[in-house]
Amino acid sequence: MTDVDPDRKSSEFIQSLDRGLAVIRAFSDERDLLSLADVSKITKLSRASVRRALLTLETLGYVGSKQNRFYLRPRVLDLGYAFLSSSSSIDITQDHLRRLSARIGESVSACEYDDGDVVYVARAAAETIMPIRLGIGRRLPAFCTSTGRVLLSEFSPAQLDRYFETYPREKLSPATIIDESALRDAIAEVREQGWSLNNQEVDLGARSIAAPVVGADGRYLNAVNISVSTSRVSVDQLLEEFLPQLLAATSKISADIGLLNRRKSYE
Repeated sequence: MTDVDPDRKSSEFIQSLDRGLAVIRAFSDERDLLSLADVSKITKLSRASVRRALLTLETLGYVGSKQNRFYLRPRVLDLGYAFLSSSSSIDITQDHLRRLSARIGESVSACEYDDGDVVYVARAAAETIMPIRLGIGRRLPAFCTSTGRVLLSEFSPAQLDRYFETYPREKLSPATIIDESALRDAIAEVREQGWSLNNQEVDLGARSIAAPVVGADGRYLNAVNISVSTSRVSVDQLLEEFLPQLLAATSKISADIGLLNRRKSYE
């Protein structure tokens, strides 16, 4: 289920809805076909609760089943589309990502922070082979990603303390840094320089660089990264050739979103 602070749960909190959403989130590109027992283990819900949730979702058309295995149906996309279609800032970001990707010939993404992870909200994929598959809606741990460290660099000391106390850190690759002291140093460096470099910490063979999109109030709206293959792009090339273009793009996205919000305030 959702890891919600008990103090934040009001009398209006709907437990069954929380469980149903947890069941949906149990599925991913690596876990696209799950048994009832699988979902129960992933969500830590009882089999009875999982069974009721799956059957309800199946009746509503969000889940399908075959041979005692369950899978998500395309109707689930309606839930994410509602967010994307209601956000003009995402449209602006997506347009800039397409142009940046076309200029450099590499994949570019925008991520937002959510509950210990970064979530991909916009992406322009280049025709290149990358070690991992990424798409809109994909989640990755914030601590080991370039976009995640950018977004964590805005946290206050108290928020960062709570982050390290709350979320586990597992190695995704041999290069993943999990030591808290080393991560705090890395996040502090990102805060000082305004961008983040990730070198194969998510997956061997992939490196990325990220910078923030900043709102009119100075707060980070999201972070944009350029992802490359280590076999094609060196760290030096990433910093010397790609970083200036990334910083220019995020600056333009920030300005355009600011202009959009000012126009809305006059309407």
